[in-house]
Amino acid sequence: MKKILVPTDFSKSAEYALKVAAQIAKKNNGEILLIHMLELPTSGNDAVSSSHDIPELMLFKNAALNKLDSIMKADYLKDIKVSKIIQFEMAFDGILKSGKASSADLIVMGSHGASGFQEMFIGSNTEKVVRNSDLPVLVVKKEDDNFNANNFVFASDFSDEIKKPFEKVVKFANDFDSHLHLVMINTPNSFKSTNVAEEIMNNFVSGFKINKVSTHIYNDLNVEKGVLHFAKRIKADLIGISTHGRKGLSHFLNGSISEDLVNHTKKAMITFKI
Repeated sequence: MKKILVPTDFSKSAEYALKVAAQIAKKNNGEILLIHMLELPTSGNDAVSSSHDIPELMLFKNAALNKLDSIMKADYLKDIKVSKIIQFEMAFDGILKSGKASSADLIVMGSHGASGFQEMFIGSNTEKVVRNSDLPVLVVKKEDDNFNANNFVFASDFSDEIKKPFEKVVKFANDFDSHLHLVMINTPNSFKSTNVAEEIMNNFVSGFKINKVSTHIYNDLNVEKGVLHFAKRIKADLIGISTHGRKGLSHFLNGSISEDLVNHTKKAMITFKI
């Protein structure tokens, strides 16, 4: 985790994410790219030229730069290389593009969570980044001055399509000296016997070199509840899951377990794109 992208909207949630990113950067001798997106209202197709003249744009930009400069003086960022980026773009689009352009290894974001109609129809920028990012996304839900991933839960069906993103899961777990708890959630609609589930998981794990690992089977009404209940039972520090990045009608009809967990868990969570 040498290069960490941290989006900020200058909220408390964003500050919590930056503090965790700072701890990760120090642990890995890494650097932080602090990014703020200026989402300007527009009545035309071009946000920059249609609704705002240049002096007004510069006013917004300079105000944001001053805030970023102030943040970068924080004690918890001492001895860390920190760069700042400001872009005029929709937040989640700009975050995804910046992550790719900068060859970042990880995105760390804060989240308030969402519920009700907001969750169903709008969704937060964090949700959208989680859904679409090719990079691992660590979502921080609260202030944590001693971030660790000692007990790291990764929930999956352990099918072949998970193997590629799972390489990043293993690297993250080994880098953080985590005990990786692999869990398969059995639900009434997708039930496997213990023997079948154990065989699937053991065959899957055999192809990876994991420093500390255990496998678990957990029964619950649905996957989301199973992950949350299991994580609580073992006092997990971090929850991990893969996401398909569904879009449009498919996403609306099928939903996304990863986004539901981002909204509903109080624990830190990391997602890996399939």
